[in-house]
Amino acid sequence: MAEKDILANPAPLGLMGFGMTTVLLNLHNAGIYTLGSMILAMGIFYGGLAQIIAGILEYRKGNTFGVTAFSSYGLFWLTLVGLVVIPNIVPGVNAPSSTAMGSYLFMWGLFTFWMYLSTLKHNKALQFVFISLAILFWLLALGEFTGNATITIIAGYEGIICGFSAIYLAMAEVMNETYGKTILPIG
Repeated sequence: MAEKDILANPAPLGLMGFGMTTVLLNLHNAGIYTLGSMILAMGIFYGGLAQIIAGILEYRKGNTFGVTAFSSYGLFWLTLVGLVVIPNIVPGVNAPSSTAMGSYLFMWGLFTFWMYLSTLKHNKALQFVFISLAILFWLLALGEFTGNATITIIAGYEGIICGFSAIYLAMAEVMNETYGKTILPIG
């Protein structure tokens, strides 16, 4: 007889950490407000540490996709905060050039696209989160490579949509499990 899985689903924690932090950062990218400690703190604690915790819990559940996604994006948020903060606190360390930052964002887009291909075996909501995230990374990279602020603003609005899609999926998983039926469809 198979052992019943009594472990909680860590995905909503990771999705909320990703989604809320993504929305808040992309409100900045869209030009709504400047970069500040709120975004950096969210990047360290909710976008970063909460997703790493979710990734570790996915490991316990045997979910390779979940481990890879949540751990990687948690570390993305920590590295992004590091790219912003380290040049301000370590003498002689420069902020990344636009080309370097564009390359960083492009590589995250490439990783995300490869992860998206694995979502094709999952629900439509997860597919949307990943394809919209790949597009977000590539738009941000393009904005860095070209220096075109309009592209970054467009990326900001696209990122807000991406972040809210992750929040929707997180809440759908919580509500559907809580009520034992589909309250919010995920396809």
